[in-house]
Amino acid sequence: MAQKKAHEVDGWLARRDPQKSILLFYGPDRGLVSERARKIAASTGLSADDPFSVVRLDASEIDQTPGRLIDEARTVPMFSDRRLIWVRNAGAQKGLADDVKVLAAQPPRDAVILIEAGDLKKGAPLRATVEASEHAMALPCYADESRGIDSLIDEELQKAGLSIALEARQALKRSLGGDRLASRGELEKLALYAGEKKQITLDDVKLMIGDVAGLSLDDAIDATLEGKPADFDIAFARFGGGQAASQVLGAAMRQFHALQAMRGAMDADGRNAASVVASARPPVFFTRRKTVESALMRWNSESIVRALASLQAAVLQARRRADLAEAIARQALLAITIESARQRDRHG
Repeated sequence: MAQKKAHEVDGWLARRDPQKSILLFYGPDRGLVSERARKIAASTGLSADDPFSVVRLDASEIDQTPGRLIDEARTVPMFSDRRLIWVRNAGAQKGLADDVKVLAAQPPRDAVILIEAGDLKKGAPLRATVEASEHAMALPCYADESRGIDSLIDEELQKAGLSIALEARQALKRSLGGDRLASRGELEKLALYAGEKKQITLDDVKLMIGDVAGLSLDDAIDATLEGKPADFDIAFARFGGGQAASQVLGAAMRQFHALQAMRGAMDADGRNAASVVASARPPVFFTRRKTVESALMRWNSESIVRALASLQAAVLQARRRADLAEAIARQALLAITIESARQRDRHG
């Protein structure tokens, strides 16, 4: 099938098969989708400003005008040896999928078709058509994991002639990874801030990326998992206002959903906590692994469900009473922190 796994995409693009004239970039990381499409566009040697050689279309235009993509792909180039047809915002448009199906069966001889799409499910018409064609390639784009973020940090800082201290790298990685273009933007901003310095320090990261809030958020969640009310109060006090309360409740829910999945793997497969945490996806940041492992050994599936129900109730209450959101969040999280302390004492 004409598809690659996420970790294979960069390698395939570096040695791209020219016979693949239709390239579909799809996935939740829209920044990475756009970045990879731009690299392929640049590799064609065609000027992005030449309207005769590079045609940009929105998927909605194609959907409203059946056959538009086919006509553009089969138009003979006037001033170059080929044309680039660049489609953005693709998704579930039937007209686009139909046009791609025709072109996948009879590919254009002198056109390259780039398609940028969102997170297409397996079996979606556009994705299925591309995957089934020998003349096309489906290339998934998912948020960077730890190794990818390290490479991105190295790439951007080396361009600026900068190195980075280990503790600064660890803190920086916690702020990056959701969107490739956003991550690059933060790194470029950090490099500009560094000025004449040769090495990025932890203080630089905290000041420029705003990681203090992220670290405080982790501190609050970790204090909850560890059953340390005093530490929780200190970390929570660094936040203020309803929006921050919403952030910490959301982070707590994500953490307990992750615990639920990992605890389910422990119960189903008989694996220990350390093994489950080590193989978790997305990966657990290494400085937090012991905390998460300990929580998994104390919290069983039933108690995790109760904690999630409590957090969900707090989220709803906070939305209804924005003026009390901070107090509602603190009360809900403190109750879970105390419950965690009880379980810790019960398990020794």
